Formats: sequence, C-alpha cells, structure tokens
Amino acid sequence: MPTKYLKDFYWRDYVTMTLGLALYAIGLIGFIKPGGIVTGGLTGIALLVEYSTKGVIQLQNVFFVVNCVLLLLAFKVLGFKFIVKTLYSVVVLTLFLTIARHIITEPLIEEEPLLSGVIGGMMCGAGIGLVFSVNGSTGGTDIIVAIINKYKSLTFGRGMMLCDLTIICSSYFVSQDYNKIVAGLIVMAVMTYVIDMVINGFRQSVQFLIFSEKYEIIADAINKELKRGCTVLDGTGWYTKKSTKVIILLAKRSESVDIFRMIRSIDEKAFISQTNTRGVYGEGFDQMK
Repeated sequence: MPTKYLKDFYWRDYVTMTLGLALYAIGLIGFIKPGGIVTGGLTGIALLVEYSTKGVIQLQNVFFVVNCVLLLLAFKVLGFKFIVKTLYSVVVLTLFLTIARHIITEPLIEEEPLLSGVIGGMMCGAGIGLVFSVNGSTGGTDIIVAIINKYKSLTFGRGMMLCDLTIICSSYFVSQDYNKIVAGLIVMAVMTYVIDMVINGFRQSVQFLIFSEKYEIIADAINKELKRGCTVLDGTGWYTKKSTKVIILLAKRSESVDIFRMIRSIDEKAFISQTNTRGVYGEGFDQMK
C-alpha cells in the first residue's frame, strides 16, 4: 500500500506545523497587535472584533469559534486528511495565542508600530509558509484559498491577497485612520512575499533546452566543465523537416551565466530556451523531504 511509504513523514509534518504556528503566534501577539495593525485572514477579522470591543472579546476566541464553523462546511470539499491537519493547527494556534498573550504583556518594539508590524509580518509569513509547505493550513480564509487552489491554478500567496484586501481596508471603520490601512497593506505584502519564499523561492532552479548542431561538444562540456548531467533527445524541426538533437539541462540559477558563456564559446548560433523550475530534487540539487 502507498501509505506505508508516507507514514514516516507524518510526524515531521506536525513538528514543522508546530514550529510555524509558534512563529505565527509570537509575530502576531508580540509585534503586530501592539501597533493596532490589522492583518488579513481570519486573524484580521478577530483583531477587528477585539479592537472594536475594547478587548472584551479576545481574538483567539473568535479565531477558534469561526474556524470550527468553517471546518464543518469544508469537510466534504477538502477531505478528512486536510481537516485533521487544519483542526490540529486551529487548536494549537489558539493555545499558542493564549499563552503568548500571558507571556508577552509589553510591546517588544515600542514607538515604532510600522517596524514592529513588518517584523511581525515576516514571522507570521514564515510561520504560515512552514505550515503550507507540509500541506497544512492555519484555518480561516486559508480554508477558502485551499478550496480555490484545489480547482484553480492559484498560489496561496495570491489567493490570500484577494481575501485579505477587503479585511484590511475595512479596518478603517474601526480605527478611522488611513495610516492603519497602509500599515496593514505593507504587513500583508511582507507576509505574502515571505510565504512564497518559504514554499517555493529557495527551491528555484533553471531548465535549459539547447538546440545546436554541435550538441556533442556542448554535452561533453556540460559534463566535464560544469560537472552536470544532461539528456539528449531526438527532435524534428517541423519547418525544415530535419532531424535535430535537443539537450535538456537542469542547473542551479547561479550557474546560468557560466552555461550561456560556455555555449556561446562553442556555438554562437545555438538556440537556447531557459525557464525557471521550482522543486528540482536529486543528486546535485535539493534533497527530497
């Protein structure tokens, strides 16, 4: 059964999620909340409720109750496995938020709300990115984004942005301050960038398709000088109806300049296509986790 190969990774997923949720709780309570900034997602809505009720209704309580409702609605669409991870995240994050409120009683950065918000955005973004990297979720609007992502080619960062803009802009009705909206948008941008970097940014490699009559010399140079493997495929130029050879090469992004220089020195007439590739695993690249 396929599951016997995957079960060894489950406990690592929950360790990664726990670390991410801890980062998120510290970033939100220690840096974002003291500045009166509203983030996106359900936590943003929970912050709005807490601000508007002067702290009578605390954000972690709103977060937990609304998430329970959303999880019930999403059960049929996202499946049991997703719900289990999300339920774990909701319970653990609610616990971490409660603990953080009792431990962090003073602003960690005073009189610099925007700087504090940016640092909090980086921590929250890194935390969410770690959770998403193991197919987890922090609940709230993440559930809505996950449903969209199931059927549409939409990154988590972009999906969250669509949901978050409305929440952040609506903070004006509570604070009556446009500066809070600007600060919230900056924090959201930082979070979105960090999320995408944690999930995909550091795995980016490049793929080359090289068309050249001197393919043998180029392939040998790739092996000997760049210490990279490559694959030579048979192709046909449909305009000329002539057979041709195509070299496929996967390399790190930092090696691109050397590759172009080497090919140009061998064959200036070579035709090259370069594309970014995220998630290349194997010898010479990232390890499969």
